[in-house]
Amino acid sequence: MQLNTIKPAAGSKKVAKRVGRGIGSGSGKTCGRGHKGQKSRSGGWHKVGFEGGQMPLQKRLPKFGFASRMAKYSDEVCLYHLESLKVDTVDLALLIDKGLVKKFVTKVKVINTGELSKAIKVVGLNVTKGAQAVIEKAGGSVE
Repeated sequence: MQLNTIKPAAGSKKVAKRVGRGIGSGSGKTCGRGHKGQKSRSGGWHKVGFEGGQMPLQKRLPKFGFASRMAKYSDEVCLYHLESLKVDTVDLALLIDKGLVKKFVTKVKVINTGELSKAIKVVGLNVTKGAQAVIEKAGGSVE
């Protein structure tokens, strides 16, 4: 194979249609655009999705996705965070005071991530089933 003999595959290069070259060409006069109207003019086109002033389909359909406004008021705490606190009783005020959750958080859930070696009493917090089992196994309790 020589570089000067390389050609594209047969049929992959299509010859451009020459419009406006007389009646005999089949694409003369109006050049295949028909008579009058926006699409027949040069530069006559509209943006994608435009429906002539009618409310476009993408605006008529319902939108997907949801951002909960309550999400900023809730947070999660792991078991290894409770292990590092070095206290016997854990509640929301203590977690805010120690900086584990932000000031405006109202709901905290304890999740089962990490180990717990000491008995801890959890008061007023939501706890997952797995985390509750680990807390009770370590000798603690959940209220």
